[in-house]
Amino acid sequence: MLKKTFYILLIFGVAACKNDAEPQAEAKTDLNLTSSVDPFIGTGGHGHTYPGATVPFGMVQVSPDNGTNGWDWCSGYHYSDSIVSGFSNLHLSGTGIGDLADILFMPTNKEVDLTGSYEKPADRPYASKYSHKRESAEPGYYSVYLEDSQIKVGLTATQRTGFQKYNYEGAGEASVVLDLGFAINWDAPTETAINIENETTISGYRHSTGWAKNQKVFFVAEFSKPIARHILVQDKKVIETDSVAGKITAAQFFFNIDGSRDVSVKVSVSSVSVANAKANFAEAADTDFETAKAEAKKTWEKQLEHIVVETPTDSLKTIFYSALYHTQIAPVTFGDVNGEFRLENDSIAKADFTAYSTLSLWDTFRAENPLLTLLEPEKVSDMVNSMLTYYEVNKSLPVWTLYGNETNTMTGNHAIPVIAEAYFKGIKGFDAEKAFEAMKNTQMRDARGLKFLKEYGYIPWDKIDESVTFNLEYAYNDWCVAQMAKALGHEEDYQYFKERSKSYEKLYDAETGFMRGKSSTGEWHEPFDPKFSRHRENTDYTEGNAWQHSWFVLH
Repeated sequence: MLKKTFYILLIFGVAACKNDAEPQAEAKTDLNLTSSVDPFIGTGGHGHTYPGATVPFGMVQVSPDNGTNGWDWCSGYHYSDSIVSGFSNLHLSGTGIGDLADILFMPTNKEVDLTGSYEKPADRPYASKYSHKRESAEPGYYSVYLEDSQIKVGLTATQRTGFQKYNYEGAGEASVVLDLGFAINWDAPTETAINIENETTISGYRHSTGWAKNQKVFFVAEFSKPIARHILVQDKKVIETDSVAGKITAAQFFFNIDGSRDVSVKVSVSSVSVANAKANFAEAADTDFETAKAEAKKTWEKQLEHIVVETPTDSLKTIFYSALYHTQIAPVTFGDVNGEFRLENDSIAKADFTAYSTLSLWDTFRAENPLLTLLEPEKVSDMVNSMLTYYEVNKSLPVWTLYGNETNTMTGNHAIPVIAEAYFKGIKGFDAEKAFEAMKNTQMRDARGLKFLKEYGYIPWDKIDESVTFNLEYAYNDWCVAQMAKALGHEEDYQYFKERSKSYEKLYDAETGFMRGKSSTGEWHEPFDPKFSRHRENTDYTEGNAWQHSWFVLH
């Protein structure tokens, strides 16, 4: 499928689109669109984004962690903070639940005690103050100055490898802390290990539970200078050895600084094994920090050039390209270079496509996924195949898949419209019959309120919270299944799902004009206020009210 560049003229918020097939939409050069992206947008307020370095849909997201527990620190970072605890290699962007922040490195200039417990981020012996005055970010690169240790840190990434560069500008002994016990928000380590393989290379793993109940991250890291000495800690005790394993492990590595006062570390990860992490590392084995930084910027520039905005107002370009940048961060690459990736039941799948995870489908099916069908049709095919692989484990398409784990977060089954849209837009590369089977079987389960839909013809409010939202979204999901059934010649299934897609009619109250909760005995849920909203429990609507959700009859 041919890719198109879309040209958009923004004047007072009005957008006019022309594709590159038209003669007046000539290709531009030296656009420097990355300069219009501000990665700090969304890191304040309740945005939950991170400012660190990644490449489009990359496996690693190297970013600072404040070390603060709290809803506004779901990405590990919030602009209001002034303490950095370290720089981990996996992060979430824009989510409402916190997890990841795995494999945390932190440079420091003195020996620290890693056997203690810390109530606050500032209590960590390796934490440092920082100022936004000496912090910067652009697509594929992040930099900050650690005030306490007087170290300048730079972060960049390739598809499967994170790069960290430390310049020890102040006095003291150059060292780097690796803390596999570091955890924030929902996450908690269950088993970790660190192994010193030679004077420059370490490896290990971090297994944890949290939003992703069975998360396994294996890693290999290579320092640019030999390790002069080291301290290894196992479950809060110093162990005189070259290898440790336990629930919580940590290490401090010391380096002799001769000439250049820089120390770099390259980190590759895998959900499968250390051997696979090493294979992923081999992709970037001959790449140094500056080369990776330049390539990351070049990759982002090419990515952003899919849509060219012309406007005399720079702030409009910043808003547009920062938003476009955020749509290209997730889903993330989950498959290793050899095609392997871990499933929730610990089986290892091997694919001839790029497997993706962080499938936040309730959040993305309305807008980001349709955008990707225009900008990245080949990746959409791989995302669909990833969903079908996850289906093989749970016999249900993913709801919200994090690091290969089904979190069952949010309402509806929105892998279904994503797959249907891909099929009807002519995106190839996945088995349509297999996809239809997965769509049908997902909607025919009893889980997540579907048994009530089959029993009552609607989902009663006295049987499940968020009943109206569940019902409306399932009605749309049913319609999507019906369209696939019709296209593939499954007439009986078409008739069944077409009829069931009308279930929203049973929740429409003609007297008030709203979609309302209805009990299992057929009475409207009282009292009723179309403006009332409550989060998750004892509510008929998901993160909204009747005024918002009553419009959700997309079909």
